Amino acid sequence: MSTSVGVVVPAYRPDPDRLRSYLCALRDTVDPATIRVELDASAAATTPTLPDWVKVNVVHRRRGKGGAITDGFEALSTDVLAFADADGATPADSLATVIEPVAGHGGLAAGSRRHPAATIRSHQTLARRFLGDGFAWAARRLLDARLYDYQCGAKAIAAPAWEAVRPHLYEPGFAWDIELVAVTAALDYPVREVPVVWEDQPGSTVSPVGDGLAMARGLLVARHRARLLQDDRLHRLFDDGNGDALVDRDRLADERGVDGE
Repeated sequence: MSTSVGVVVPAYRPDPDRLRSYLCALRDTVDPATIRVELDASAAATTPTLPDWVKVNVVHRRRGKGGAITDGFEALSTDVLAFADADGATPADSLATVIEPVAGHGGLAAGSRRHPAATIRSHQTLARRFLGDGFAWAARRLLDARLYDYQCGAKAIAAPAWEAVRPHLYEPGFAWDIELVAVTAALDYPVREVPVVWEDQPGSTVSPVGDGLAMARGLLVARHRARLLQDDRLHRLFDDGNGDALVDRDRLADERGVDGE
């Protein structure tokens, strides 16, 4: 029996031509059962015209990357759930290599720009590279999952792992990636790192300073939540509650549909 794949593309102020080209490449290369674009847009923004075989969910508020991907994953009913950033920095064939080990063995696969076997076609700015390298260095020392790269915008997770992980994800922004990795490892699901081809794209919505500070905080919080799942006594002592998980927060009924095979 073949494994069904759903791909979510979170988008905020995307380049329409680049997005359309990338979606076509995903369809032709990955051949998923569903491609779903989760678009955060202001009420006054013009929704880009996309192919009719793409599911588009437009939300007129800023959910953040993690909130958008979580909503997209919740709308899928496929065996594998994957996401890729809308700028197409990770080519479609690289996303296919990220999906492959999950389709065969389950767990989580994380695309990696910093893996020694990765191919970098064009680099980020020096400031973003410096902050990214520092973040990865710190994460390797704080988390059980020892990766070269935690933030690459290409990951895939098997449906059973997602069902276990989803109640423990709280970060709506860019720190969602690190929380996903930390929680998956804490629940004893395999986390595999897959080198990718990667090309930096102009117009990133990541702020090196503001989002960098948020991700540093997110790393510490992710470590704390992972330790709680492992019943660490010290972290239990200092736990003051997590608030509402992303999947438990109020959602408007018209923001979500269900897609599958």
